[in-house]
Amino acid sequence: MRLDKFLKVSRLIKRRTVANEVSDKGRVLVNGTPAKPAKQLKTGDVITIEYANRKIEARILKIPENNVSVQEAPSLYELINS
Repeated sequence: MRLDKFLKVSRLIKRRTVANEVSDKGRVLVNGTPAKPAKQLKTGDVITIEYANRKIEARILKIPENNVSVQEAPSLYELINS
């Protein structure tokens, strides 16, 4: 699954367009490397999202086939540091 879509589906970022913008600005890292929105993710990857004054790190636990419910979204990742 693409990085921008995973961020939206997992609800780490609310909108896919916002996920695209943040990724294009180099504020999203996958395994420590800046990632473009089209980066293909796999289970076990670590995503780091840098906001204005904080940083969120999450490990991907599973990649969904399509959209998931609000209740299921937190089961897609594990927060490492926030």
